[in-house]
Amino acid sequence: MLDEKFKKLTKENIVSFLAHIFEELGDEEYLGEPVTMAQHMLQGATLAEKEGFSENVIVAALLHDIGHFTSEFGTFSMSDQADKYHEEAGAKVLESFFPSIVIDCVKYHVAAKRYLCATSPTYFKKLSNASVHSLNLQGGPMSKVEIKEFRKNPNLDQIVQVRYLDDAGKDPNMAITDFWHFAPMIRRVIENHLNNLKN
Repeated sequence: MLDEKFKKLTKENIVSFLAHIFEELGDEEYLGEPVTMAQHMLQGATLAEKEGFSENVIVAALLHDIGHFTSEFGTFSMSDQADKYHEEAGAKVLESFFPSIVIDCVKYHVAAKRYLCATSPTYFKKLSNASVHSLNLQGGPMSKVEIKEFRKNPNLDQIVQVRYLDDAGKDPNMAITDFWHFAPMIRRVIENHLNNLKN
């Protein structure tokens, strides 16, 4: 169930709502990593833009962890003993404004980690300690049944792309732009989606 305060979001105020998170809350520590939450998400989007990914993927990389700020359970810490389902919280807040490809990338970026741990022998070895800790809380590597089901998602390739961008966004020395660099792109993605719903 969506918190009452998020029900007040509209296409006119969603971008300023997201900007507030990046500018006012984004300095929080990112899960035991050497970057802040805002730096982490901006790095993912910056890398996606440099690599020439679609605007949907860039926006998804930017917003994939927004649920850390909208979840009723709060942000992750290394002392957590249970999952806080930030990916579902983020997708729930965004789903009224963004296309399914963006929502799926947000909603399933944790599942993508579990998927890659099960299907790529080298992937797990590259995870940080914080990512391994959260993986254990999130169910560990997928089972064969889960893998088969996950591969049915039509946005699988983009979900995995965002997962790799998520993993790469942990460099304290990376040069990044601020949230407002991506704001026009966010508006385009929203407008295109809402226009498509009308047609």
